[in-house]
Amino acid sequence: MAGVTVSLSSSSPAKVAAAPSPSSLVACRSSFLAYTRVAPRGVRVQVSTTETEAEAAPAPVKKEKISKKQEEGVVTNKFKPKEPYIGRCLFNKRITGDKAPGETWHMVFSTEGQLPYREGQSIGVIADGVDKNGKPHKLRLYSIASSALGDFGDSKTVSLCVKRLVYTNNQGEIVKGVCSNYLCDLKPGAEVKITGPVGKEMLMPKDPNATIIMLATGTGIAPFRSFLWKMFFEEHDDYKYNGLAWLFLGVPTSDTLLYKEELEKMKEMAPDNFRLDFAVSREQTNAAGEKMYIQTRMAEYKEELWELLKNDNTYVYMCGLKGMEKGIDDIMVDLAAKDGIDWLEYKKQLKKGEQWNVEVY
Repeated sequence: MAGVTVSLSSSSPAKVAAAPSPSSLVACRSSFLAYTRVAPRGVRVQVSTTETEAEAAPAPVKKEKISKKQEEGVVTNKFKPKEPYIGRCLFNKRITGDKAPGETWHMVFSTEGQLPYREGQSIGVIADGVDKNGKPHKLRLYSIASSALGDFGDSKTVSLCVKRLVYTNNQGEIVKGVCSNYLCDLKPGAEVKITGPVGKEMLMPKDPNATIIMLATGTGIAPFRSFLWKMFFEEHDDYKYNGLAWLFLGVPTSDTLLYKEELEKMKEMAPDNFRLDFAVSREQTNAAGEKMYIQTRMAEYKEELWELLKNDNTYVYMCGLKGMEKGIDDIMVDLAAKDGIDWLEYKKQLKKGEQWNVEVY
């Protein structure tokens, strides 16, 4: 399938890159296939009175904000809860090992090109059935885990990375998350009610030379998988990534490392453009014997990371557990202070400039 042209929803034609090994599409997507085995600016107004006519002062011109992200043509809320898109499950497989604390599944749904989305967006899913009040279940949002072209390269699918939620409540009862269990139990061929797409916070930067630092815990890897496929597994006529992508992924055990083979393949394909660091908290420690959380791993590179954060083409994206951001603040406060900079104020400026992007839960 080398050289096959596929169309993007809002950009110029793209084709799947030829991989270093035998066949382009299959080799490039080898890890995934291993799972399947298959305004006007300003207005000047004239004021009249009965006695005189005078030109009023010009209305203040509001500067139109130009986003640094790939926002042009982005579609949002095409499908709403009352009229969702009905997709079909094409593939659903557990991607965590037997010793992982919990299950995470990768799933692919058909869209037939009717749900155009961009890397970094999310979709809503409405589980079948009704709640305890007899009303339809409310939608649950999930970050999209595939590039705009989708796992099959034809712009006709959307993928999710979902952890099955099961816990014991205060009464000792086992509680199962409605939507996550519904999704993880889906069989190929089953229909799925989808809403969206939504979100612009996590869209990729326009600058193909940008440094992109991605911080993920668990299923927070989803939007970064979409980024990385576009960067390293695909060829686009209007986009070629030449910057540095640096991913930090934090998980509890090595059996919980998501998309490990894919990520290592990308590193092999683009060693000068992709850096990869895992933080496995229950199995790894730092030199001081502390558990290796994502902020612990980042602390090993703190001076280098701080230097990168001083550049106006460095973008930080964070997705996963809410506590992650505070741990990173703790690292940066002292480093910034050495340069006479208040880190929390500096971070506000990064956010204002779209260089600090957070989606946590």
